[in-house]
Amino acid sequence: MRADHVGFASGAALGFLGDLLVGDPRRGHPVAAFGRAAQGLEERLWRDHRGYGALHTLLCAGGTAAAAGLLTRAVRNSPRAHVALTAAATWAVLGGTSLGREARAVGGALEAGDLDVARERLPHLCGRDPQALDGQQIARAVVESVAENTSDAVVGALVWGALGGVPGLVGFRAVNTLDAMVGHKSARYRRFGWASARLDDVVGWPGARLTAALAVLAGPDPRGAWRVARRDAARHPSPNAGPVEAAFAGALGVRLGGTLAYAGRVEHRPVLGAELRPVRAADIERAVRLSRRVSLLALGVAIAGRYALTGARAATRSTSGAATGRALGRLPAAVPAVRTALRIPQRVISPTQRRRNR
Repeated sequence: MRADHVGFASGAALGFLGDLLVGDPRRGHPVAAFGRAAQGLEERLWRDHRGYGALHTLLCAGGTAAAAGLLTRAVRNSPRAHVALTAAATWAVLGGTSLGREARAVGGALEAGDLDVARERLPHLCGRDPQALDGQQIARAVVESVAENTSDAVVGALVWGALGGVPGLVGFRAVNTLDAMVGHKSARYRRFGWASARLDDVVGWPGARLTAALAVLAGPDPRGAWRVARRDAARHPSPNAGPVEAAFAGALGVRLGGTLAYAGRVEHRPVLGAELRPVRAADIERAVRLSRRVSLLALGVAIAGRYALTGARAATRSTSGAATGRALGRLPAAVPAVRTALRIPQRVISPTQRRRNR
């Protein structure tokens, strides 16, 4: 128990620190390599059919998690290798530093009055049409993206790491990446991407709720965050983005949601925190700082959760083993009673032995 918990805690902390100090490399990132492999498989499998999309999801996400499971099994007898593997996986799947870096780049351009640069940088964060947005709408889009990606790029991965170790870490990132690639409602992906989108909703559920709870606790206005999250979260069309964005809106005291534009398609979403003020460029930095606090708290929760889960498993095994031992210990005493009940003689002599005895 102790070795497993220490291995995860050390590896997760080192990987978190690696993301904090280094962030994502511009080239050679493992998630980018996964994306290229998934795209190549999509080119071979694509049909306008949910079944083919489900097969694509199973091969990509399931295959990645299975490979991580084999690696974990290979290093199970080496504590240092286990820590190194967990650290590498954690660093690879987390994206908090890159999220903050991109958000600040857009925020800096907005504060400098350079709307063109802000529009140019926005697609690094979200898929909205930047040409259709003014400065205030771009700021709102950035804050919403910071909120949602705090869950997707940090907290959700840590939750699944606590639950499933390295396979949980990389499996979550694989599902989340597939959703970003094919989980759209466009003509091409409405059916093919259905499985990836639904699976992402399922695996993202616990991380989104934890992110919202931590945003309430870590934000400058816990009472306001709780009020808006409780009232407005269910109004959002996404079951996972809703709680997170509503909690961030209340914590920061800003109004999120409303009209969005994606590649020429306009969406009118419910407003979160309707009584609050509009987002300003300066709120982007506040959102990034809140995201960092939430991420750090999530690391602590994940380590504590792993400890509790490992302890519960060890207790279950110990209880099961003790029960089995007690049952086996009672067998010798039970044999005479069974023999008497069935009227079995204590020694059965075969016909061959009878002839020899004569």
